[in-house]
Amino acid sequence: MGPREQCAAFIENEGAAHDIFEPSLLMRPAWGEFAKRLASLPKVAAQALWVGALQRRSASVTLEQLGHALPTGLFSNTGVEAQLRRQFAAPGRSNDFRELKRKLVLVATDLDSGESAPFGLPGFDDVPISQAVQASSALPGLFPPVRIGDRYFVDGALKKTLHASVLLDDGLDLLICLNPLVPFDAAHAPRERVLKSGEPRIPKLVDGGLPVVLSQTFRTLIHSRLELGMKGYERSHPDTDILLFEPDHRDPEMFLANTFGYSQRRWLAEHAYRQTREQLRAQRPQLAAQLARHGLVFDDKVLADHHRTLLRRPARRAARRGCPRRWR
Repeated sequence: MGPREQCAAFIENEGAAHDIFEPSLLMRPAWGEFAKRLASLPKVAAQALWVGALQRRSASVTLEQLGHALPTGLFSNTGVEAQLRRQFAAPGRSNDFRELKRKLVLVATDLDSGESAPFGLPGFDDVPISQAVQASSALPGLFPPVRIGDRYFVDGALKKTLHASVLLDDGLDLLICLNPLVPFDAAHAPRERVLKSGEPRIPKLVDGGLPVVLSQTFRTLIHSRLELGMKGYERSHPDTDILLFEPDHRDPEMFLANTFGYSQRRWLAEHAYRQTREQLRAQRPQLAAQLARHGLVFDDKVLADHHRTLLRRPARRAARRGCPRRWR
């Protein structure tokens, strides 16, 4: 599937019926996990009662026992695996890593050992691609760990933000990295004024309450790991050009966008597309020199076309309500 087909299937909900990926698949409650934990509640409660009342252990130990009955994820990711399996079964496609013309590696984390599992590499290439996707995107807390064989796997980001070494160890001369989540720099945001005249351009992030503070915290943690990793890759692989592309840290639209607000995905995808093109134009001199070493050049006519869009139809956006109200 080319980028155009993927955009049509996931963003525009157009194309072949078996290719259309309904975002609601990502938001289906994990009823099976809920039922499994509920069934274990009597036994867990009895154990907690034994520990708390009869052994007279502390309340924290009792609560820890009761925690065994809590679901390991809120949403089910089985629908995602099933949908991808149907898509990869179409003529000309494959759900088998070993049948692909290009190398594909999807990294997950073994929950019990904490080690990386590079699905697609020898020893990990017998797992269906759809199941590897399910495992490598099982964000702890949101989706239950995925069982493959007798092991359980979760999102690869649990181990490392960027698993570049999986490819760098193959002796690549050029590596392009994409990182969509960055912390927001409210102090230097150049966007239009969103408050009354005389007030700061962007309110303090603390004004957004716990969700905004947690979002900034999560983004900062994963980005700090990414920065450390990039410095390590530069030292360990000095002969490789590593290009990192990520959103502008000063772009409030990308930071404030509701990741689970799929009704906004058309507008957000178009915004990201335009912002990426702006970055490419601004960084063109430096990037052109790096890419030229590998026989790659920019298509200047396409890059300079300001009327170019990602979506076939213009993406509409809901009326702007201002950052403070959106935060509330």
